[in-house]
Amino acid sequence: MKSLFRAERVHTIVIGGGQAGLSVGYHLAQRGINFLILDAHNRIGNAWRNRWDSLRLFTPAGYVELPGMRYPGRGDAFPTKDQIADYIESYAEHFKLPVQSGVKVDRLSKVGDHFLVQAGKLRYEADNVIVAMANYQVPKVPAFASDLDAGIVQLHSQDYRNPSQLRDGGVLVVGMGNSGADIAIEVAQSHATWISGKESGHIPFSIDTWFARYIAFRFVRFFGHHVLTLSTPMGRRARPRLLTRAAPLIRVRPKDLIDAGVEQVGRVIGLEDGRPLLEGGRTLDVKNVIWCTGFEPGFSWIDLPVFGEDGRPVHDRGVSKKVPGLYFVGLHFQYAMSSATLIGIGRDAEFVVNALETRSRLMKSRRGQVRSMQVSSLEAQSA
Repeated sequence: MKSLFRAERVHTIVIGGGQAGLSVGYHLAQRGINFLILDAHNRIGNAWRNRWDSLRLFTPAGYVELPGMRYPGRGDAFPTKDQIADYIESYAEHFKLPVQSGVKVDRLSKVGDHFLVQAGKLRYEADNVIVAMANYQVPKVPAFASDLDAGIVQLHSQDYRNPSQLRDGGVLVVGMGNSGADIAIEVAQSHATWISGKESGHIPFSIDTWFARYIAFRFVRFFGHHVLTLSTPMGRRARPRLLTRAAPLIRVRPKDLIDAGVEQVGRVIGLEDGRPLLEGGRTLDVKNVIWCTGFEPGFSWIDLPVFGEDGRPVHDRGVSKKVPGLYFVGLHFQYAMSSATLIGIGRDAEFVVNALETRSRLMKSRRGQVRSMQVSSLEAQSA
């Protein structure tokens, strides 16, 4: 059956309108390539705006730079999530990038030589598609979360904004990563708070000091951007571990949790009478649970053979190894430890766009040769 909806023809479709997609858009525009950015959010920057209210960047503003435009704030300050959202939005406006907001892609497939991008009633055909988003997009919670007592408020960190969402009574924060530690300290100001899980290490100094802002971050940036890359033996060895291991605590240290009155407890292994059950048999009588348990891969809408056995895209620095014309930007350790950050994403975007431009020129040349051969054949027949 033929589709009832006519597909719009675009040379290159970019899926995702965050910092990855906009960085890609900058480089595509610089090369005069016809493209369109599709963003599921109704406003550019909402991926940042829709996070918890007190969130601040771990990186000083002086290290924040998308291609062609630095962050305009004080270099030694840690921007808030809203300030980063406004910066991203102004970036798109400054470079007049063609972003179509409120368009959530449902399926990516191929029809003949072209990609077909479906988003509700919208259809797009493209020679190239760049998927510009991180590996993990779907909130992850334990299977038993649905059986939690109905009187307990439960939120994933993606949906948490501030303590006003919580009931009076205790709070269990599940997950000892950066989001869990930050949120636990915040809610502990107004609620008895427990945090479950085991930390994967922590930075041994405060990131708010002069030393951290002006010395330590320079070293970290250089190491994560130039040393831990796929071009170095050290980076290639470290990559598998960094892809599977949780990041260390950056702003919060274990002592900060103790000082805030947060009690660290063991792993949550299930429920007992609708209450969280910890390893060792202890149950917690809490009124709120915040799942800071991370995210799962969000690429189920890609109906193409581009994934490996581990479920991750198989690529060479963002260039798909299995489907020519398909690219990725924003993946964790795509090329370097800094790849998915505001520090490193521009370099990956430039590499991918260079590869796309080279392929486009080659395809155009081949089509020209085919047409030339066809014309020659017709001339020979008429002679």
